[in-house]
Amino acid sequence: KVIWTVLVTILGYASSLPVGDDSLCTAEELAKYKIIFTGKWSQIAFPKQYPLYRPPAQWSSLLGVTHSSDYSMWKKNEYASNGVRDFAEKGEAWVLMKEIEEAGEKIQSVHGIFSAPAISSGTGQTSTELEAHPRHPLVSFVVRIVPSPDWFVGIDSLNLCEGDHWMDEVSVDLFPYDAGTDSGFTFSSPNFATIPQDTVTEITCSSPSHPANSFYYPKLKILPPIAQVTMVKIKKSQLGLSAPFINLPAKSNEIIDSVS
Repeated sequence: KVIWTVLVTILGYASSLPVGDDSLCTAEELAKYKIIFTGKWSQIAFPKQYPLYRPPAQWSSLLGVTHSSDYSMWKKNEYASNGVRDFAEKGEAWVLMKEIEEAGEKIQSVHGIFSAPAISSGTGQTSTELEAHPRHPLVSFVVRIVPSPDWFVGIDSLNLCEGDHWMDEVSVDLFPYDAGTDSGFTFSSPNFATIPQDTVTEITCSSPSHPANSFYYPKLKILPPIAQVTMVKIKKSQLGLSAPFINLPAKSNEIIDSVS
């Protein structure tokens, strides 16, 4: 009776423990994806203070990782790491790369790092490939908004695995985030460090609630997506072949400005 009581207690405790997002992935093999980042930052969709020169609106390179729930590149409402701060403010990736490598070495939480070239205008596409592992099915990445004080877009811990299989395709609309390390209100604000550092927050049409803010559109209910990311699973028959460039059409209120 004592043994049975202890066993029930242990099982009950175990069932109450938090389960990581990746713990239920039972896929038997690796999965490769093509990731396509599409910039939708046009002057038509975002006319206020739209950067036309010195420098014009553009996107930094994309830097991402496939990982387990033991690792976090960035999270909304939490403090940005030194690496994310440097990337969001200056587009410098060295410290962030070091943080990723150290996490991979210490707790083996990172499976792979991937990157895609920068986009020289507010609209356009860039792409690369990534590899996910059953124990590392989560995807995170960041892309800096250029110019900006410390603004970026990205994804935090998107799970590509559903039970015993990998998702064939997933698309996510992206909205601007503030890294909480620079207090500038506009795209061209001078460097003005936030002391003490604030947490990562989503920028909306009404927050920060200040008319000087470049994304302040009080007449809108929500901002249109400033970018979009799509991940398409590469079939085995396609491995080793160069994947074709995928031109994604605009949807609903997403505007692609072909002129810029």
